[in-house]
Amino acid sequence: MIQTVVKRDGRIVGFNEDKIMAAIRKAMLHTEQGEDTTIIRRITDYVSCQGREQMTVEQIQDMVEMELMKSPRKEVAKKYIAYRDKRSIARKAKTRDMFLEIIETKSNDITRENANMNADTPAGMMMKFASETTKPFVDDYLLSPEVKEAVRLNYLHIHDKDYYPTKSLTCVQHPLDKILQHGFNAGHGESRPAKRIETASMLGCISLETAQNEMHGGQAIPAFDFYLAPFVRKSYIEEVKVLEEINGQKYEHLYGVEIQDYYPKALDSLSGDNRIIQHAINRTVSRVHQSMEAFIHNMNTIHSRGGNQVVFSSVNYGTDTSAEGRCIIRELLNSTYEGVGNGVTAIFPIQIWKKKRGVSYLPEDRNHDLYLLACKVSARRFFPNFLNLDATFNQHEEWKADDPRRFEYEVATMGCRTRVFENRFGKKTSIGRGNLSFSTLNLVRLALECRNIENEKERIECFFSKLNQTLDLAAMQLHRRFEFQKTAAPKQFPLLMSVLWEGCEMVKNEGTIEKVINQGTLGIGFIGLAEALVTLTGKHHGEDEQSQKLGLEIVTYMRDRANEFSEKYQHNYSILATPAEGLAGRFTRRDRKDFGLIEGITDREYYTNSNHVPVYYKCSAHQKAKAEAPYHDLTRGGHIFYVEVDGDATHNPEAIMTVVDMMDKYNMGYASVNHNRNRCLKCGYENADSRLEKCPKCGSEEIDRLQRITGYLVGTTDRWNSAKLAELNDRIIHE
Repeated sequence: MIQTVVKRDGRIVGFNEDKIMAAIRKAMLHTEQGEDTTIIRRITDYVSCQGREQMTVEQIQDMVEMELMKSPRKEVAKKYIAYRDKRSIARKAKTRDMFLEIIETKSNDITRENANMNADTPAGMMMKFASETTKPFVDDYLLSPEVKEAVRLNYLHIHDKDYYPTKSLTCVQHPLDKILQHGFNAGHGESRPAKRIETASMLGCISLETAQNEMHGGQAIPAFDFYLAPFVRKSYIEEVKVLEEINGQKYEHLYGVEIQDYYPKALDSLSGDNRIIQHAINRTVSRVHQSMEAFIHNMNTIHSRGGNQVVFSSVNYGTDTSAEGRCIIRELLNSTYEGVGNGVTAIFPIQIWKKKRGVSYLPEDRNHDLYLLACKVSARRFFPNFLNLDATFNQHEEWKADDPRRFEYEVATMGCRTRVFENRFGKKTSIGRGNLSFSTLNLVRLALECRNIENEKERIECFFSKLNQTLDLAAMQLHRRFEFQKTAAPKQFPLLMSVLWEGCEMVKNEGTIEKVINQGTLGIGFIGLAEALVTLTGKHHGEDEQSQKLGLEIVTYMRDRANEFSEKYQHNYSILATPAEGLAGRFTRRDRKDFGLIEGITDREYYTNSNHVPVYYKCSAHQKAKAEAPYHDLTRGGHIFYVEVDGDATHNPEAIMTVVDMMDKYNMGYASVNHNRNRCLKCGYENADSRLEKCPKCGSEEIDRLQRITGYLVGTTDRWNSAKLAELNDRIIHE
C-alpha cells in the first residue's frame, strides 16, 4: 500500500488518494459518457493497495493510465494521457518562457526587479537564471507551509529569497580603520596596511567590493572622514620629506606642526618654513582630491556579484572637525560636485552627511562651511543625503565632543535607509553591524479583507487581528531564517567574519558564525500604510488627523510587537519602512486581481512605500514632514523623508537647507531631496526640464535622465519596472 509520494522536485509527502480520484474525474468529464464513480473508486483502490510503500508521482500516474486502458472507458485513458502531456508541457513552458524573457532581454518585472542591476549583460542574465530557479527551492525546502501560504496569498514578502540558501547576511557598516591599520586577507590574496592617502582610498574600495560578493545587500562606511584623516597627515609628511631631498635640508620640526586647515594657496608671498608647509599642503590637497576622485570613479566602475552590478555602496561623513578630516570631507564634496568622467553625476557611493548641532549645523560650528558646501553639492548631484544625529532616537549617551573616537557613538545608515544602532546583545553602535534579513507585510491586503465590515470600530479590530497573525508569521519566519544563517561556517565569508563583523574574532576557530550574528537586526517591513488607511477610514494620514492617529497606532503596535519578538526569540527585531521597488507593484497586481479596481486603493500600479504620504497627494513640504516625521522614531530599522523640488536645484541650495531645518524641527532621522537633472551624453549640457527630449545645445536625443528610485540614483529610467515608472510619473512638487 502506498504511504508516501516522491514529488517531481524531490520532496517526500504523504499519499493522498483524492488526487487520483480528481485526476480521473477530470478526464471523464471531457468525454461524452461523463463521470463514472464506480470505475473511479475501483481504480483508485487498486492503485492505492497494489502500489509500493513509496512511489514517485510518475509511477503512480503510470499505474492509473494502465488501469484506465484495461477498463471499459478506454477513451478516458486517452484524455488522461493527453492531460499528463499538457501538464508536462506547461511546466516546461513556464520555465522556458521565463528564461526566454531573460535571454531576449525583455523589459519586464523579472528583468527590471532591481534598477541598479543590468540584467541584459551575460553576467546579469546568469544571475537572473540562478535567482528565478532558486526561489522554488526555498519555497519547497526552507519555508514552513504556513509561511509559504502567506507568501502565496500576498500577505508577506521575503526579501532576497534567492540568497536564502547561501546563508548570507544583508549588509554591514565597515570598520575601515581595522583594514587600513592592519590590512586583510580575504582568501584570494593579502592586502597590507595603508601608508598614504591613495592606498587608503583604494583599500576602502576593495573592502566594499569584496564584502559585496559575500553579502546580498549594501555596504557602507560609517565614518569615512575619521578613517581617512590620518592618511592626510601622513601624505603631508611625505611631501615635506620630498622637499628635504630636493633642498638637502632637514624639516623634521615641520612633521607635527599644527595646521588649522588644508587650503591650497599661492607661494609667492611666502618664505622659509611657511613656504615649505604651504607647498606640502598644496601637494597634499591635490593628492587627497585625486584620491577622492579615484574612490568615486572606482565605486561606479568596479563590479561585483559576478560582474553584473556595481557595489551598492554608501559613505557617512561630516563630523570630523580636525584639519585632516575636514580635508577629506571638502575634497570628497568637491570631487562629487565636479562629477566623474566628463562631468557625469556619480550613482555611487550614496553619500550621507551626518548633521549635528555643535559640529556643523549652526553658523558658529567648526564644520558649518562644509555643511553649506554639502548643500550646494546635493543641489546639483542629489548627494549627500542628510542624517540627523540630533534626532532623539539617534543620540548616544556616551558621545562626547572631545572624544577622538566619538564616531563609534554616531549612528550611520545605508544609503537606501537601513539603520542599525540599538543592540540587545552588545554595544550600541552602527559599526561592524548590519541587517541579517528582512521581510515585508502587505498592510493593504489585511485591510481589504476587512473592508466589508460596516462598523468602523469592528473593521479596525478585524484589521489588527489579521495584522497580529501576520506579524507572528513574519517574526517566526525571520527567526527560522536566522537559525539557518547561523549554521554558516566563517570561511564562507572570509572578509566579513575575519575583519568586518562586530566580535568576529570569537568565531575564528568555530565551525559556525552563531556566536556573533545576533549583533545584527531582523527587519519587519511594511508597504501601503496610506492605502490601508483609505480602506479602513476613507482617507490617508496625509489628509486626515483621525487617519494619522490610526496610522501611528498601527505602526506603534508593530513596534511593540517587534520588542516582544526580541524577547521571545532573543534577537534584535526592528520595524523597517520598506524601500520597495518591484514589490510595490507585485503586491498591487495580486490584490487588484482578487479585489478588483478600487479607487484610491488598487487603482494605481503601485502601493505607496511604507509610511509615506502618497506621491500624488498635493501638499507642502512642511505638511508632508509633519505627517511622516512621527514614524521615524517607530521605524528604527530604517526610514527616509523625501521632498520633490521644482526647477533647477543647482541654483537653489537653500532648498536643501530648508529640508535639513525640517529634520531638525520635526525630529526626523534621515532625508533627501529629489529634483530633475538631465544631461546630454554628447555635449554634457545639463538642465532640469522634466520633459526634455532633445538637447537644446547640440540637438542630440541621447539624454541621461537621472532619478532617485528608492534611496539610490539610477542614470536611466529604462531599467525601472512599470510600477516604479508609474510612481515617478505621479510625483508632485512639494512647495
